[in-house]
Amino acid sequence: MWQADDLNSTTDDRTTGLQISLPARAENVAVVRHALAGLAERLGMDEGSLADLKTVVTEAAMNVVVHAYAGAEPGPLEVEAESDEDGLTVVVRDHGTGIRPRPDAERPSLRIGLTLIAALSKSFEIRGGVDRGTEIRMHLPLQAAEDSAKAGSTFTVAASDATRIRVGPPEIVGPVLSRALSALAARQDISVDRLSDTMLLSDAISARAPEGFTDGHVSLSIAESTEGLEVKVGPMTSGGAERLRSSFEVPQMGSLEALADELRVEHGEEGEFLVVGISSLSRD
Repeated sequence: MWQADDLNSTTDDRTTGLQISLPARAENVAVVRHALAGLAERLGMDEGSLADLKTVVTEAAMNVVVHAYAGAEPGPLEVEAESDEDGLTVVVRDHGTGIRPRPDAERPSLRIGLTLIAALSKSFEIRGGVDRGTEIRMHLPLQAAEDSAKAGSTFTVAASDATRIRVGPPEIVGPVLSRALSALAARQDISVDRLSDTMLLSDAISARAPEGFTDGHVSLSIAESTEGLEVKVGPMTSGGAERLRSSFEVPQMGSLEALADELRVEHGEEGEFLVVGISSLSRD
């Protein structure tokens, strides 16, 4: 069974894809949906299938939030997606109390959610039991031109206090990171100008960060607080964080470093990290 600590081991050099870790809370379902939509768009999924994908992922993730850990602290929400020649397979998994449908005055029951998922998916499978958690597996067609280079992309979500992302190859980093970061930034008390600054920083990280990782997959975490967001890119190879920081220098424009409220390089046993702080307060 996949666990949150396995983020660096579940994707090997032959696999392209994305991994995210975040708590199983209702407000985080949108982060999952946006990041997965960014991946699906990059894979060439058409508008109709993309709408179905957003619906089934939202329903399955909300089933975890509402039913899996009722009466307890939020446990892990795990979402995996892998592309193939026929489409995209999505797995939503929890480690909670299992399938226990019950009436809910504010939301349709679990049965109705599963019925909707089954109706929108090309194929559908559910596994689990009482106190053994639940796994929902769905397959949706891309309905787009086949591209062998896109096969094997993956998306994974699990529980953590911060949002952790691992995404690759390099061409997928931009659309996924921008969608996930914008969803998190939108929850902060942040001005339109600061949101624009955040997207510029996201683009800069996406463009050069893969050079600091041996397999082209970018690993980072995004922590939320009352002060704003902290993006921590790494661990990178020796010199990778400094090179990424230097890449923020733009000819004839100056440094994008001025857009961040904090920018520093940290050194640890695992490697180097570039830390970018984005304040939730509007700038003068």
